[in-house]
Amino acid sequence: IKIIYPRSVWLVQRELMNDTVQMRLTQEGDLVLLGADGKKMWSTNTAGKSVVGLNLTEVGNLVLYDRNDTIVWQSFDHPTNTILPGQELRPGMKLTATSSAPDGTARVYTFTTDDQMGFVGSVSVANSPQIYYQTSDVSKMKSDNGQVGALYKNGTFGEFEFSLTSLPQYIRLGLDGHLNLYVYDKHSNSWITTDLLKDRFDDCAYPFACGSYGICSYASHGYDCGCPNETQQIDVRASSLGCNRTSAFSCDSHDNTFAEVEKIAFFALSYNNISANISNTTVESCKEECLKKGCSCTMALFQNQTNFFGGDCYLLSYSFSLVDNSYEEYSTLAFIKVSHSSNTLISSSIFPRKRRGRMVSILGTTVGAVSMVLVSIFGIYFLSKVRRNDVEDDDLDLPRLQITRFPYEDLKAMTRDFNIKLGEGGFGSVFLGTLPSGGRIVVKRLDGFSQIKKSFLAEAETIGTIHHVNLVRLLGFCAEKSHRLLVYEYMCNGSLDKWIFHNDQEFGVCWQVRRKIILDIARGLAYLHEECHQKIIHLDIKPQNILLDEHFNAKLADFGLSKLIDKDQSHVMTTMRGTPGYLAPEWLSSVITEKVDVYSFGIVMLEVLCGRKNVDRYLPSDEVHMLTLFKCKAEQEQLLEMVDKSSGDMQLHGQEAVKMMKIAAWCLQDDSSMRPPMSRVVRCLEGSADIEDGLSCSFSVPSGHSDHSVDDATRLLPSQLSGPR
Repeated sequence: IKIIYPRSVWLVQRELMNDTVQMRLTQEGDLVLLGADGKKMWSTNTAGKSVVGLNLTEVGNLVLYDRNDTIVWQSFDHPTNTILPGQELRPGMKLTATSSAPDGTARVYTFTTDDQMGFVGSVSVANSPQIYYQTSDVSKMKSDNGQVGALYKNGTFGEFEFSLTSLPQYIRLGLDGHLNLYVYDKHSNSWITTDLLKDRFDDCAYPFACGSYGICSYASHGYDCGCPNETQQIDVRASSLGCNRTSAFSCDSHDNTFAEVEKIAFFALSYNNISANISNTTVESCKEECLKKGCSCTMALFQNQTNFFGGDCYLLSYSFSLVDNSYEEYSTLAFIKVSHSSNTLISSSIFPRKRRGRMVSILGTTVGAVSMVLVSIFGIYFLSKVRRNDVEDDDLDLPRLQITRFPYEDLKAMTRDFNIKLGEGGFGSVFLGTLPSGGRIVVKRLDGFSQIKKSFLAEAETIGTIHHVNLVRLLGFCAEKSHRLLVYEYMCNGSLDKWIFHNDQEFGVCWQVRRKIILDIARGLAYLHEECHQKIIHLDIKPQNILLDEHFNAKLADFGLSKLIDKDQSHVMTTMRGTPGYLAPEWLSSVITEKVDVYSFGIVMLEVLCGRKNVDRYLPSDEVHMLTLFKCKAEQEQLLEMVDKSSGDMQLHGQEAVKMMKIAAWCLQDDSSMRPPMSRVVRCLEGSADIEDGLSCSFSVPSGHSDHSVDDATRLLPSQLSGPR
């Protein structure tokens, strides 16, 4: 016989109560909780509201109703730490979980909905709330009438999606701030737990992941907790409980100083929902202000995100966990207030932050000293040999990049041993990762030999040395032994093809968004061709290599096939590469210029405006090739029929789309010298320049269309540097 232990899903009184406590529905219609002395401990405050009865529904909702069976009060409107299927979390309602810190301080976690931010997770200590989570896309939380809320249905809760099941289930806010889904498993007679926030941010992003003063660092097995200088672990067997100062500080500022911790991140700064106490200040002024605050400031944070003079100072009355952030260009300094009498070790920066014992020097005999020298020389030689073996000979070919060089083991930890794969191609795979600060990254792992070296160097030499708002940012790289990895910013809306080649109206994009995407692509190409120190030809412009951020800003990605040429060099000879359907006619001669990118841009532009692939074999035979159809419609002056018919908004702006198609036709001229430079295209799209008069549709339909890439280096397909929407 299986014994199923009940789970409490609604609490009205958290303190322990004895058997004499009673719940009673009074004659006045008030549901009350009475203590042993008869005093009211809690009530629904429904006296005088014509309540005639109480009912516990089959979904777990406790309801008070009147003579007309109208609900007067219900527990679903007053959640505690748990929400049940059929229950809705609306603005003004919240889940609450309270725990006690080792020092007895109450930590109150809440999870609620907000009209502007969607879901909001926060923690409050000493009546000072700090946000640790908020929804990235509030639109997913809005109903048809525009109201923000989260109805718990089987398979969804607001922005969260999970597997459908007929088994008992509930969602609970844990004492550590985690939002967990519990589903009963009848086979094991247990509740299976799923952390709903796991895919949104990692464990180190929680306010007390490593307790007060603890420093959280990602590791291959999850994360580690350590303590900064002048503190020690509360319990060596449970490092996540946090750290205590080795000596208590006095509230008298004259008796205090600071232990400094470099290169850290702080959870509340991730969402910019914490205001600086002092802006545009110095480190010394920040520390001085914390000293003046006495016991109301236990820790100061100093953040400077530029190379200029001033920074922001944050004064904390309570000490949360910190996150090791060694890989960010601009990170935060933490100053932990300690007693001046302690032997403070300043500047603790590289995790793990462990204490070093005193180095004891022993003077030996002459023979011993000589032996030590010989051993040291041998050790240095041996380590240099090992170091040389750790990096391949082609390390010398790497450019002098001003970006982070990541150790392989660190990238392995950040990707959880390359666990979440976003895409795969002929030369490698792309994985989702998380920086110690909680920020998402994408790690492109290249596998192979000579071709990989070429692709790796091509990307590093181009995107690694330039910065533009319409180019995906390369954050760092790894070249260790045979490992070749590139680390990019994360683009949450994925690649362009997923938004323009679709049958689902949910993923449709309106005219203004498409127009902006086209302009973003043009600006990115204009920068590559005309504004860099050397001219950069991308050579593989296609929707799969155009990524979209949360605001649908478009950025060019995948520079594995790109070419660098001097600005005074008119053309370059190279082997054919890229993707059929996007290749300019001059590729047949192997003599190419930046105008091959202009041609590919013209194809992409038409695909965005028409909402179809340039080759679609599911269409009637006379419509399979978009360019053939486009040339025919242009000659018949019927380009309006080419505008995406699946979008009512595109049809509404049909004439504007047709005007843009004429710019695309200009980019598709067979004669590359007749195609405009990308800077001229940008001006035409912005309306500051006119399209050249007398243009004819003098472009041919490329032969050999295929859905496959000519060069395997282009085959890291759609989800490159991006994740699922």
